[in-house]
Amino acid sequence: MIVYHGSYLEIPKPDIKHSRLNVDFGRGFYTTPIYGQAEKWCGKFKRRGGKGVISCYEFDERAYQEQKVQIFQSYSEEWLDFILACRQGKDASDYEIVVGGVANDKVFNTVELYFDNLIDKTEAIKRLRYEKPNLQICFRTKAVIEKYLHFEGSKEV
Repeated sequence: MIVYHGSYLEIPKPDIKHSRLNVDFGRGFYTTPIYGQAEKWCGKFKRRGGKGVISCYEFDERAYQEQKVQIFQSYSEEWLDFILACRQGKDASDYEIVVGGVANDKVFNTVELYFDNLIDKTEAIKRLRYEKPNLQICFRTKAVIEKYLHFEGSKEV
């Protein structure tokens, strides 16, 4: 499967040491099989006057059978609980790859409302959904990146 990563530079050798903590699926290298989504990820760099670069990789899907993987098939309470744990720095799981939907740009407001008990989980999940289809694949270990993700090239957008 071809996957994409949107950034401000080409990333021929992905790693997790440069990734941010406390994001949707925790520290890792984030990709998507949806080109338009990677292009959108580049938008924040372009808005700041930088450039947008989409790096392309061949992802060996044997990883799904050979590694410890969590796949969220839908926006669910399990998905929300996992995102909340990761965003709070409380994720203790040992998943090497996590796959699922992206929490939208309103996530901080929604999470705050949920933590303040102003909305319940059902309402939080509803608010966090994108209207457009999306998918992110987070590679959480160096070994998985090196074995299953192979750089194919990049394109400035």
